[in-house]
Amino acid sequence: MDLLEKLTILSDAAKYDAACTSSGARRGFREGMIGDASSSLAGCCHTFSSDGRCVTLLKVLLTNCCVYDCKYCVNRRSNDTRRAMFSPEELAELTIGFYRRNYIEGLFLSSGVFRSPDETTELMIKALRILRETYRFNGYIHAKAIPGTSPELVEQLGFLADRLSVNIELPSEAGLRLLAPDKSRQAILSPMRQIQNGRAQNREELAKYRHAPRFAPAGQSTQLIVGATGDSDLQILRLTQGLYDRYRLKRVFFSAYVPVVENALLPARDTKPPLLREHRLYQADWLLRFYGFRAEELLDEGAPDFNPLVDPKCSWALAHLDFFPVEVNTADYETLLRVPGIGVTSARRILSARRTGRLRPEDLKKLGVVLKRARYFLTASGKLAPGGRISGEALARTLIVAEAPGAADPPMRQLSLFDSVPQGA
Repeated sequence: MDLLEKLTILSDAAKYDAACTSSGARRGFREGMIGDASSSLAGCCHTFSSDGRCVTLLKVLLTNCCVYDCKYCVNRRSNDTRRAMFSPEELAELTIGFYRRNYIEGLFLSSGVFRSPDETTELMIKALRILRETYRFNGYIHAKAIPGTSPELVEQLGFLADRLSVNIELPSEAGLRLLAPDKSRQAILSPMRQIQNGRAQNREELAKYRHAPRFAPAGQSTQLIVGATGDSDLQILRLTQGLYDRYRLKRVFFSAYVPVVENALLPARDTKPPLLREHRLYQADWLLRFYGFRAEELLDEGAPDFNPLVDPKCSWALAHLDFFPVEVNTADYETLLRVPGIGVTSARRILSARRTGRLRPEDLKKLGVVLKRARYFLTASGKLAPGGRISGEALARTLIVAEAPGAADPPMRQLSLFDSVPQGA
């Protein structure tokens, strides 16, 4: 099998790994090395640098051979699929060749479990060591730490990669036992804790000696599959909150389950991926990370799933109408962030603008406030924005309409990447 065939198979096998994240790496040019980490071929995907620029990565598996038999995975050992494997030398040569042709600026490397987690990780380390030491590659590398790998190998991987991730995949331990019996909660969480502790220790070393080698400088992330099991949004969000609190993760990614295999324990093959549910979870994740919300504020046992018709922040506001209206001239930063239609940037602009004078309703749009949502929840100098006097069920209906791109659009429905396109469209 030639290199192009391997690339086609292993890049396709990697497409279910979520990689679209800010790289978080700031390693610039170094004398004697090529590439830097601050900056539509098979295997290419996109991420973003710490300053917001789009960066292209080679996204590929070392191998899709796997000793595990996770029922939801297209690469499971019992699935009849074409198998391939890069040697460490082939993978390093392919990556540096793509870089020199200006196809990519970094690498996103994952793998099936070949023979054992340790043996697979050793091959990944060898490939990255060739890249870093032989080819002097200084670009961004995101590597997957495989659950069950020995701590010594995880440490070596962390000194070669910019970001590490350990995929939890299924939100509950019951789901793991049912669909991924070869994996365990402890095997997944142990490397997460090791990466967190390793980063903390590395920060102390860098404070004493700034040329000390950096351990996973862009942090760690994980991925949760949404829709493969019956876990509620509340369970997923509680787990997400716990991961941020306990392990200081940079990101938790949500991946709508795509039914690629037939199994009685999984959704049928003709079931559409829950893309809208995935979108609501990402919105809620944003509220956890930047808006000061907690999981238990957004959902509870009585309503364990998000309303797909309205975003989570509006759902919270509708359930807490006694909190409103908020007066923009006196509210603190945390209170402003609770208002639908006010984001982090517009809240800061409000605080800055009101130092020079009292704000009026007509000033809000200039500050970036989204009035189609915010007008129902705030006042400026004691006055509501035009059209803002509405309450109760009518308000919920109005916000649902506001969520749609336009009033004349058809009713909201689950989007699909595979809908047929009418001729002439």
